[in-house]
This record gives sequence, C-alpha cells and structure tokens, in this order.
Amino acid sequence: MLFLINKTIKRPIILSFLFVACTVKPTSEIAEPSTRYNKQVVEIEMRDGIKLNTEIYIPPSTDEKLPILFTRTPYGLRHDDKGLHSSLSSSYLELAKEAYIFVYQDIRGRYGSEGKFSMLRTPVSADKNVQVDEATDTYDTVEWLLNNLDNHNNKVGILGISYGGWLTAIALTDLHPAVKAISPQASPSDMYMGDDFYHNGAFRLSPSFGYAAMMERSKENYPFDFGDQDVYDFYLDLGPLSNANKKYFFGDVPTWNDFMDHSNYDEFWKEKEVTHYLENISVPALNVAGWWDAEDFYGPIKIYEKLEENDQSDINSLVVGPWRHGGWARGKGDSLGAIGFGSNSSLYYRKNIQAPWFAHYLKGRDFKSHPEAHVFVTGLNQWKAYSAWPPVNETNSTKFYLLFDGKISTTRPISDDGIKSRAYISDPNNPIPYTKRPIKGFWQGGQALWKVEDQRFLNSREDILTWQSEPLKNEIEIAGEIILHLFASTTGTDADWIVKLINVYPEDMSNPSMNNYQLMVADEVMRSKFRNDFSNPSPLVENEITPIKISLGSRAHRFNKGHRIMIKIHSTWFPLIDRNPQKFIEIPKAQEKDYQKAKHSVFLSGTNTTFLELPIVKH
Repeated sequence: MLFLINKTIKRPIILSFLFVACTVKPTSEIAEPSTRYNKQVVEIEMRDGIKLNTEIYIPPSTDEKLPILFTRTPYGLRHDDKGLHSSLSSSYLELAKEAYIFVYQDIRGRYGSEGKFSMLRTPVSADKNVQVDEATDTYDTVEWLLNNLDNHNNKVGILGISYGGWLTAIALTDLHPAVKAISPQASPSDMYMGDDFYHNGAFRLSPSFGYAAMMERSKENYPFDFGDQDVYDFYLDLGPLSNANKKYFFGDVPTWNDFMDHSNYDEFWKEKEVTHYLENISVPALNVAGWWDAEDFYGPIKIYEKLEENDQSDINSLVVGPWRHGGWARGKGDSLGAIGFGSNSSLYYRKNIQAPWFAHYLKGRDFKSHPEAHVFVTGLNQWKAYSAWPPVNETNSTKFYLLFDGKISTTRPISDDGIKSRAYISDPNNPIPYTKRPIKGFWQGGQALWKVEDQRFLNSREDILTWQSEPLKNEIEIAGEIILHLFASTTGTDADWIVKLINVYPEDMSNPSMNNYQLMVADEVMRSKFRNDFSNPSPLVENEITPIKISLGSRAHRFNKGHRIMIKIHSTWFPLIDRNPQKFIEIPKAQEKDYQKAKHSVFLSGTNTTFLELPIVKH
C-alpha cells in the first residue's frame, strides 16, 4: 500500500498501486497503448467528507509534462483482462497513443464511491438546501489531482458520453480554472423536451421504466428482469402508469415517482435543464452527437447552440456522425444495421477529430483545420464542414405538401373542391409497436438499431397514414431543421402525433436486399395538449381543425436520384411512448376506463394543407 498526503484536505489517502511493466517505445510501435500506463486507485474526499472511488493512469516514463483527461461515470469502471480501464485500448485508444494522465471516477452513490446517488443531481445554484453537486465534486477532484499528482502541465480536459456527457456539461456550472477543454458527448440537456424521459410532453415509457429500475434499485447496475416476455405485452399488461408502483416499484424508485408527479414541464424539470446554467461560459467545447441516437440527440445540439451564444473565439464546435448512442466510441462506424456508410466514420472521428482536438487545447499541438460544424451527410456518405449549424445561409426552406391521393408535391393543392382529409382510428389498446416484435428485455438491448430498421414491418397497419413522392429526378440534400406543419382534428380531447421522414430506396439489382427499403431519416412525437404551452396543457376541441408545429430536429442527408421521400403519421408508438388515453387528463392518474378509441384526421387542402418544411442545400 502507498500512503499519499492530500494537500487539499490535509489527511492521508490510501492508494493501491499496480505497476504494468513495459519498455517505453515510440507511439507508432505500440500495439496496445494501455500497457504503457501505471494504475493507481484512490479515494478522494469531497468537501462534505464523502470519498469517491477514482482510478488514475500515468505513463511510467516521459519527459513531457502531461495534461489530465478526466471522465466521470455512474456506470462503474470497466476493465480489461489485465485490470486496466477498458477504454485505454478501445474508445480512448487514439488518445492513449498521444499520452495523457487518465482519470476515471465513480460518481457519488455509485459502485465504489460513498454517498447517496441522485439522478441528474440538481445544481447547488438551484437548490439552497444542498452544498454539493456533480460540479462541486468535479471541482474538488480536479483540485486534488493538481495538488497530489506530479508531472502534469496544469491543464485538464473533461469528456464523457451520455450520463458522462451530462456530467461533463454540468461541470461548467462550477468550472475549475485548470479545465481548458471539455467534450460533452451525447449529453442530455432537457429530459422533458427532447432527451431520455420525455419528448414534447410524451412520456418515453420503456426507456424510463427500464433505466430508473436499473439505476435506483441498487448501487450497481441491476436491470429489471423481463424474463423472456415480449415487453410489448409486458407494458400493455401493466395497464395505467399508476400500476408500476402497485405491481413492481412500491414507491421505492425515486425517479419513477418524479415521472409520475411531474408530467407537465414544471420547475422540477426546468431546474434540471442544463443550458439554464450555461450563461457566459467560454471554454473550448467539442460537442458530439449521432444522427440515429435514440436517447440523446436533442441534448448535444442544444448545448452546442447555448455555448455558441457566447463563443467569440470560435472555440465551440459540433460533430455529428452516422451513429447510434455513443457509436463513435466503438467499432469502425462503417455501417449501422443494413445501412452502409462507405468509410470507417467512428475511427475517422476518434483519429482525425477527437485526438487532434484535445492535443491542440491541452498540449498546444497544431491541427490542420477544425470546422465549426463537422457533419456526416448520410446518403451522400461524406463528411462536410459548415461555418454554422444549422447552416441557414446555405439552404433554402422548401415546402412539401401532403396530398389527398397520398402523394407529395412542392405545389400547394387547389382548394376549390372542398375540404379534404385522410383519417384513421387510433386505439390505445392496440398500439403500434416502435420496432419489430417480439421486443425482448430492456429496450436498449436487441432493439438498439430500431432507428434504422426497415419501416415496412408496419405496412399491414391501418392506423398509419403514408405519403410518398415520385422517384426523384435529381438528388435532394438537406442540412438543418425539419418541421412538419400539421393541420389535424380528433374526436377526442388529446392525441399524440408521431411523424417519420423516410428515405425509400429504389429497386437495385446490384443490392436486392435494399430494394424498397424504408430508412427512417428523422422522427418525433408531439403530445397535442402541449401544443401551445408545455407547462400549461390545454385540451383539443373535438372535431376542430387545429394547427400543430412539430420539429423533427436537424439532419444532414441526401435523398439520391431514384429514391422517394416518404412521410408516415400515426398516433401510438409502443412501448417507446406511453399510451395516450386520447382524452384530456393527467395521464399518470388515468384509469383503465379512460383509454378510448378516437378518429384522427389530417387535413390536406386550402389553408389547412399539412406540409413538410425541408432545408435544401443550395447548389
């Protein structure tokens, strides 16, 4: 055992020390850079006395004073068969080749760390009853590292993915002066508006149930056991949301209770929204997102946009690639499900963007170029650089009207032949599945690629409306926000609207497996009662035409010549989204009898013509 005096808190800290023997060679000769690092395990005491489990990896011999790269996580510190953190030979491989002091830490209340875990802990500035939060823990750890480690250059970078990305972003609320670069990757920003738990007021049932159960029933990940059951049936058998506590949680899962108590956008959600705390922040930031991220695409875009407001030195940038959640940190990134990208996009990002970016800001290295927005255009399958995101000055906003005959046109339909609409019956007791059944286990498992799944699996459903263009005579490339302007009515007093923008592949004898494939390019859900105000919902008026604006987020995609543009609209998406009773009610308090069928109509003529707005790249 090695005893080291903590210069900040003036008390001994016990470390275990593991030395990995090696001969130091030039970086290019090292097949496995993780073998170059010595490992220390230390408990670092926070200002309130709680000790956090921390692993430190230091190259055994270097003449260079090194920066510190710091990652915090609630998911435990994962190791390879040598007992070293697995990222050093995988997601951080290119960084490990460059040489840093790597630090990994369990956040309080998780795995090896003391204290009580609190999901997305509210910042101190928003809660006068607390003195610590994730930002103060980050600050205290950085201070300890600077005071107790040798041979560092007094520069720290922070990075993380998903919850780790949120921990990176929230560190900005009490940023240590030594932090010179941050990379929040797939970070949630607003869990109500567009990230893991709610989207536009619609509750994401299966992600929220599974995640809360995994995170809050033990100190370590303990997934809920669905057995071999199709979870579509599990959640349908669950019935109203109130049954989750009656049957399974018994009031002992705090975050689930919060879901049930805060179904509107109230102060509970607002005080957890990250960008509220990012005023006047100026530190180099590399924001990373994936086009097909099923958990957190909304967050990294919003964090980038907020930091951009104060970016006077072009130090805030955005990278978006053809990835699912965290996909840039694993594998080659040459495909996603059946969709190929023609290059190793993940490897390209780690080698040509992330590694040079941190080397520049923490080691003073030059890099050839780093654009404001570095995005992968799917369909075209090429990286493009933009001077702003979204690139509104480089696109033309173009309207695509949905016609009564199921076609799509850039010409508004003539309105002299009466009101036209298409309708379907939505039944919350027979909801549309979000992916092919059977759906097994916690939803991120076998269904992780549902975003790129061929949407033809839904062709037999009668409660879906579809519009499709003629085969394109020329390619159409989009870059920016996609918006559907919906004009609709219902026989109920509330309704969900799920909108999908789809690229329909042509028949191609050279690749018959992709013939007529329906690739979902963008998608979103909107709960009607929040159409005017997410904090103060209001009912729909039965059978009254109501305009509803639905953003599908931003995308960079090319619809190639011969492909078709398709739009699908429906009102259930289960069990990804909870069932809407289709009556104006506080859904966590709904009873079985409240769930009712309703007729939903989409209007397609005159001033009530539903249309899609696409940002088409100028040629």
